[in-house]
Order: sequence, then C-alpha cells, then structure tokens
Amino acid sequence: MGKSKELSVDLKKRIIDLNKSGKSLGAISKQLQVPRATVQTIIRKYKVHGTVVSLPRSGRKRKLSHAAERRLVRMVKSQPRITKKQVCKDLEADGTQVSVSTVKRVLHRHGLRGCRARKKPLLQKRHLKTRLKFAADHMDKDKTFWRKVLWSDETKIELFGHNTQQYVWRRKGEAFNPRNTMPTVKHGGGSIMLWGCFAASGTGSLQKVNGIMKKEDYLQILQENLKPSARRLGLGRSWVFQQDNDPKHTSKVVKEWLNQARIKVLEWPSQSPDLNPIENMWTVLKKRVHARKPSHLAELHQFCQEEWSNIRPEACQELVDGYQKRLVAVKMAKDM
Repeated sequence: MGKSKELSVDLKKRIIDLNKSGKSLGAISKQLQVPRATVQTIIRKYKVHGTVVSLPRSGRKRKLSHAAERRLVRMVKSQPRITKKQVCKDLEADGTQVSVSTVKRVLHRHGLRGCRARKKPLLQKRHLKTRLKFAADHMDKDKTFWRKVLWSDETKIELFGHNTQQYVWRRKGEAFNPRNTMPTVKHGGGSIMLWGCFAASGTGSLQKVNGIMKKEDYLQILQENLKPSARRLGLGRSWVFQQDNDPKHTSKVVKEWLNQARIKVLEWPSQSPDLNPIENMWTVLKKRVHARKPSHLAELHQFCQEEWSNIRPEACQELVDGYQKRLVAVKMAKDM
C-alpha cells in the first residue's frame, strides 16, 4: 500500500478547533472525512507538543557510529589519495558495509571534499631547506617591502590551449554531436612565449620572445624593459627585482649587468614557482585571452597585450599584499 498524503496544517487546525468546541472524535471524523485514528493522533500530539506543525523526524539510523566516522576521517586525512571505493572496501573488511554516497556525505560533513591534486615541482632536501630559509628570512617583512618588488617570469600561451575545459548539457549518446564537442589542433595550434613583470601597483612590460630564448635575449629584455617598468609603476629607487634560478637568469653576463645597473635582486629558492605571485597573473591572463578565442598567433599576441594592460592595479596589490600567507604555508607544511 502506498504512503498516505499528510494532512495540511489548516485541516489539522480545524480538527483542534472542533475538539476544543466539544465535538467528539467520531463527529470530527465524519464532518471532515478524516479517519478517526488520524483525528485522535493529531489531538494527542497537539496536547503534548502544543502545535500541529510536523516536527523534525529522527530519520533512518546512521550507518556509521560517531567513532566509525572519526576513523573514516582519520583514514582519509592520512591517505588523501585514497578513493571512496577503497574506503568502502576497508570499512567492509572491518565489518561495516556502507555505500560510496554515505562515505561522500560523511566526508563533506567534516569539510573534506575531493579536489584535483595541484601539480608541484619535485623537491629534494636541498630545495626544502632553501625554501624554509627563504620563508624564515622574509617572514617579518611587511607589505611595504613586497610592494617594492618587481616580479617577473616567462610563460607559454597556446593558441587553443590543451587545458581548456568546457561543460555541455547533452543526452547519452550525443557526446560526438558537433554542438557538444570542442575542436582541437595538434600542439595547441601553435604558441607564443612571453616575458612579463608586475608589481603591487600594476602590470609592467609584456614582451614576446622570438624562438628559443638565450641568455643574450634575456639580457636584452631586461635592458629594454626592467627600469622603464619600475619607473612607470612608481617603485622609486629602493625596489627589488625578482627572477627564478633559470640558467639564463643567473648567467654571468646577466649578473654583471644587474650589478652595473645597481639593481638589487631578491635571493630566490629553486623549484619555487608557487612562491611567485606572477603565476596567478599568468592564470588570469590565459583565461581572459582564451575567452576571446583568438584565431591565429598574431591575434593571440594582440589579445595578450590588451588583457595584460587591462588587469586592474587593485587586483595586483591584493595579490601582493597577501604574500605573507605563502610564507606561512611553507613553514606550516614544511613541504613534506
């Protein structure tokens, strides 16, 4: 037999009013066409709880006890790459049988959600040591120091991009309908290499690198763009230049020019792109450029220049002002 429909609150109130007026259960049942047992139950609940509104039900008994939930959470925290199916198997081996959905709900209730693992360079012990030293040496630097840093890096931007994702609404069997697919080209349809810099006050120069960049090419980029960018961004005289430890960056000819130009260079730990906020800027730039769907490399370069200059100075400052959080994260995690 199917589940009966619950009476409306108005009908329940009429039952209570008729009961208060002195009518019998049978009379109320006959007048309102409601089973006598239902009338009796509503009146009894009203006398106990003082309301006709349905109270929250306890629901089905939980499959996992509080202790079992704590064990599940500890399991996932100690093995963050474990799958939900494997968790179910491990629990079943201990005599507790639950579904994947139950595991998911429990983990969500404890603030744990499945996320794509961030890619990060493989760190050796010497890298860990220099990263921790960098964090410790600069932990006491305030926002004023970081606002005087001119951040720099290179990046490659593909015409179509291998990592672009697009979700579509479709029915089963319609995956290859032209309306539901994205065209792809080998090697991303071509790409350009860019060198750029920025500070808390805004974006600096963005230069296209022709071919494979050599140390001479890098030196020329610095000579033509470094000081003009610093002046345009209002960094004053006591600014600091940041670059990673790419062999071109640390070559003798580049070091000599930086020294002659009296440009102070921030000592940088190797294998630490996550400590460079310009990586966030590249992400913003690529999203904006690909959203405009450039059709050829010249247009790709044009869009890059336009979108780089359109990044608001407020966004740059917000990114730089939060830099200390990166150092705290390094110290807390100890990169283990």
